[in-house]
Amino acid sequence: MPRSGIREILDLAVDREDVLRLEIGEPDFPTPPHVIEAAARAATDGYTKYTVNRGLPSLREAIRAKLAARNGIEASIEQIVVTTGGGTALMETLLALVEPGEGILISDPAWPNYAMMAATLKATPIRYPLDREAEFEPDLDVLDALAADPRAKVLMINSPANPTGAVWRPETIERALEIATRHDLYLLSDEVYEEIVFEGEHVSPAALDEDGRVVTVFSASKTYAMTGWRLGYLVASLPLADLIAKVQEPVVSCATAVAQKAAEAALLGPQDCVAVMRDAYRLRRDATVKALRAADLFVTRPHGAFYIFADVSKATDDTRLLARSLVLDHGVAVAPGETFGTRGAGLVRLSLASAPEVLEDGVKRLAEGVAAWGAKRGAEPR
Repeated sequence: MPRSGIREILDLAVDREDVLRLEIGEPDFPTPPHVIEAAARAATDGYTKYTVNRGLPSLREAIRAKLAARNGIEASIEQIVVTTGGGTALMETLLALVEPGEGILISDPAWPNYAMMAATLKATPIRYPLDREAEFEPDLDVLDALAADPRAKVLMINSPANPTGAVWRPETIERALEIATRHDLYLLSDEVYEEIVFEGEHVSPAALDEDGRVVTVFSASKTYAMTGWRLGYLVASLPLADLIAKVQEPVVSCATAVAQKAAEAALLGPQDCVAVMRDAYRLRRDATVKALRAADLFVTRPHGAFYIFADVSKATDDTRLLARSLVLDHGVAVAPGETFGTRGAGLVRLSLASAPEVLEDGVKRLAEGVAAWGAKRGAEPR
């Protein structure tokens, strides 16, 4: 199993006080106060024990209402499974669905943990390309052809997307579901960035699903700045939800009770904090786009999530070595593009979840590092 290049750079940068941290998707906002207060009350009130595998009924009822109101997904609370973060929801779903040797359709580029999950399961990753010329949406004809692979079992999609910031058009989502249906695949939709959309429209394929083949994963981490609380959830057909809840027992048993009550408060409480964070990310996106253009590092303008690619190919395609040098020699940490797939070569990912002044100075240091590498490359004998 290849290690995440994001975590490699994080480990290198974490204890260096002079390094600007742009490598990890960690909101710099605190968890909203009313969420923390709800968790404290829950601990005092005795929410310190196991819950049922699926999660507290009161939280699942809050999730059910949210799914209907904001995602167009009608579900019972028995179709909802609360997990320890979105990553656990994805992994448990794949554990339930995929046998060794079966194929998982994964975009290229994609969050590296998808490929890590496939490796853990001894599954076969089948990578479908996302092109920067199409703002990192898939070529649907290519996806259709790859979906015909007899090994294919699950199609994974992610919109709004990490690492590209793409928000797939509604017609793209609809066609992806049609492809999954025609090839009899499960569709696993990672929607943890659902509330961070700057342009376009977030569409949940489960709202269009008529035969229960879609499993949708959400998280409190990005929406409510709750990464460390480790709280996610999924919605699936009842037979699949039953199976995934059973799989959860030997993995983690259940999500932490206090974190579940915190997520309940987040869903039921005021939502203005979500809009405040989204608006801040949009301003950071706009400023970073301008800075990358000025530095001749621009790739595409992200329409959602809180990531942006920078093009460093004029210096090198080996972004792992470059990313290490940027930490050690230039004091800025970015995620190497190769960790996201072959189409990440020559790119690095910056997190817009960092403070504006960190982003501004970080792009300057990135540009200096790329220039230094480019000069070194030009001086080497050919």
